[in-house]
Amino acid sequence: MRTVTGYRASTTTSGVEPFRFERRELRDDDVAVQVTFCGVCHTDLHAVRNSAPDRGSSPVVPGHEFVGTVTAVGGAVTAFEVGDEVAVGNIVDSCGDCDMCGVGQENFCRNYPTLTYGGTDRRDGSTTLGAYSTEYVVRDRFVYHRPSVLDPAAVAPLMCAGITVWEPLRSNSVGPGMSVGVVGAGGLGHMAVKLANALGAEVTVFTTSTGKAEDAPRLGAHRVVISTDSASMAEMTGKLDLIIDCVPVEHDPAPYLRCLALDGTLCVVGHLGPMTVDTVDLLIGRKSLSSAGSGGRRHTQDLLDFCGEHNITADVEVLPSRQVNEALERLSRNDVRYRFVLDMADAAELSRV
Repeated sequence: MRTVTGYRASTTTSGVEPFRFERRELRDDDVAVQVTFCGVCHTDLHAVRNSAPDRGSSPVVPGHEFVGTVTAVGGAVTAFEVGDEVAVGNIVDSCGDCDMCGVGQENFCRNYPTLTYGGTDRRDGSTTLGAYSTEYVVRDRFVYHRPSVLDPAAVAPLMCAGITVWEPLRSNSVGPGMSVGVVGAGGLGHMAVKLANALGAEVTVFTTSTGKAEDAPRLGAHRVVISTDSASMAEMTGKLDLIIDCVPVEHDPAPYLRCLALDGTLCVVGHLGPMTVDTVDLLIGRKSLSSAGSGGRRHTQDLLDFCGEHNITADVEVLPSRQVNEALERLSRNDVRYRFVLDMADAAELSRV
């Protein structure tokens, strides 16, 4: 076994604590990655705050958007070699046999994809432990080549926030001549603005924050609408081909559906819980409501290649890993522009408490 150090959900607080644990020895199709930078996602915050750790059960080690350097490869691995700079997202395996896997949409695996943490390993049944750690061992099919021209810390969030909005942009064939709305300019939303702009679309940002409204043009927005201003919202009626809704809490989709043009689509990627929709809001204009989550292997490498070509990364605030609890606490207050990333260089100095 391979001994690593990292952080697990604390047994006594609402944060995480240092933790020493073991990774599996490499299988023939495995890649060992020294984790250099790991993003801090709202999913991490929810996992930490909602976990009830028990010394006798599998701990929660968060972290599912990370970059690093290959340190070892299994005997059957041909796409990677020691020293390669790579990236890994929130899926580390899938069944490979279902219809979704067959078309490169492993994120929709009928037998459920194996998540980077809190998932079940498909071969030994163990619980996966995340990348708030010095090393991660992952099946080679779910490792991606990182564009060397990009800042590695700012690439890490592409593996969750970036790919989550990239798939609906691609599946809706966003390009020149199209108008795209983005609801919420946070971790997901700011990436949607950058990517939609780079694809050639006219981009409108909907936000309640005056600070983010001022920042939106820098990200690539052509228009900003304060969504609490009824007059401004009314002016957007029928104007947009696609809206990507990144708001992470329950809210009324009706105001945004009214902003869609004929055959327009509202894609909800932020709040994945119950939502009430009046079918008349869909009927008038033959509109569609859709959703998306994460991304398959094909679209993930496509995203990284596109970002390398267009010099696109997330806007990040990098903190040493020892400040992870500060990052989680500030994230709970939305005190970040636009994504926290942990520099894992100091994690090797951790010892188990």
